[in-house]
Amino acid sequence: MAFARRAPAPPLLGQFLGQLHARHGTCARAMAPPRCFALELPDCTLAHFALGADAPGLRSDPRLAALLGPPGRSYSLCVPLAAGVGCGERVRAARLTQRLLLQLRRGPFQRCRLSRLLCYCPEGPAGGAQHGFLLQDPRDGPDTRRALLQLLGQGAGAALLHLGEFQVDRHGGLWQRLWALQDGAQRQVGCARVVPAHEPALHPAVPDLPSSAVFPDRAAARDVLEACTPVIPEARAVLSLVDQCPQHVQRGKFQVIAIEGLDATGKTTVTQAVSEALKAVLLKSPPSCIGQWRKIFDDEPTIVRRAFYSLGNYIVASEIAKESVKSPVIVDRYWHSTAAYAIATEVSGGLQHLPPAHHPVYQWPEDLLKPDLVLLLTVSPEERVRRLQGRGVEKTQEEAELEGNSVFRQKVEECYRRMENPGCHVVDASPSREMVLQTVLSLIRNSGERR
Repeated sequence: MAFARRAPAPPLLGQFLGQLHARHGTCARAMAPPRCFALELPDCTLAHFALGADAPGLRSDPRLAALLGPPGRSYSLCVPLAAGVGCGERVRAARLTQRLLLQLRRGPFQRCRLSRLLCYCPEGPAGGAQHGFLLQDPRDGPDTRRALLQLLGQGAGAALLHLGEFQVDRHGGLWQRLWALQDGAQRQVGCARVVPAHEPALHPAVPDLPSSAVFPDRAAARDVLEACTPVIPEARAVLSLVDQCPQHVQRGKFQVIAIEGLDATGKTTVTQAVSEALKAVLLKSPPSCIGQWRKIFDDEPTIVRRAFYSLGNYIVASEIAKESVKSPVIVDRYWHSTAAYAIATEVSGGLQHLPPAHHPVYQWPEDLLKPDLVLLLTVSPEERVRRLQGRGVEKTQEEAELEGNSVFRQKVEECYRRMENPGCHVVDASPSREMVLQTVLSLIRNSGERR
């Protein structure tokens, strides 16, 4: 992978890069095991590259020259995470990564371009993907580099941060110099050449979803929140409520209907109307008993936020089990929402990078009470925006992204459609309230006849 020549490097740096080129094999081994990177581009595609020896016959992605090479300078930043570590380390890494993102949006970094970057080991076990960022400084300013190096010395968690600096040698080859904080000093801890990489069959974040976002059972989500208790006091209160709920509850003789949909699709109106028409109990997820802490967990990284919402589903399941003995139950959002938003958030890029249909990540958890029917309300993007403008309520981070990022919205909707066991019955919520209500009631009656 050759890049255009930049202005001559300072004598010592030029000499250093020349030595790197001569010792390519030694430097590449210093980065073992080999790491690959998936970089999200503005068009929602991914560019893949690796550190190490060239893959025979593999052509470089021409887009990388503009992203990593001159005339500007690019840097990679991530918090290393080894495969197989416990919840505590994953939570710590996620919180540090989120703190890093806030820092990269201030000061001298504001003139730089920030992109999502995922570091992974293609042959390694699940659980070791590292979420980070690529920072591109179009002017290659010394203050940017200085500020980045200072990040390595800020706070107790900074020792975990790895900073990669991309530079071109005199032969046009691109190298990554890796910096870290060791013994209180900023030290170079590795170097390797940047080479093309194969695009994996699945997005590299997908194998990690069961341990970071779409938890397969109650215990997995509980472990995450347990790891949060030293830094988030409210986590202990949530766990106390979860532990009061029996496991593997069963629904009663009456129907259980979950109604899903993006914000402003009429979900609240429909759930209330349906519950009145059927004389059903209306429940919401997350339930009111933990809703007071929703804002706290919405400000946390995905692994923590999704553990909170997942456990909320199990609390709701306990309520469903009690109420469905006496009457039908309507649930305003349930597991499908938790999973759809998690997948769309964690899997970078566009629709083409989502897990394929029938992937296990779309399957309902075996230990969570299952509804009889799941209805997905949909409206056109234009109608949804019109409704949002008239609501005048505070938006969550995800709601704001749904409104401003059409690709994210499409990913959430597609994840809903790929859910299985049970799948979603799509309902067009664009017509009048009365027409939508009649459609929903008809689907519910037909479902009840098949029980």
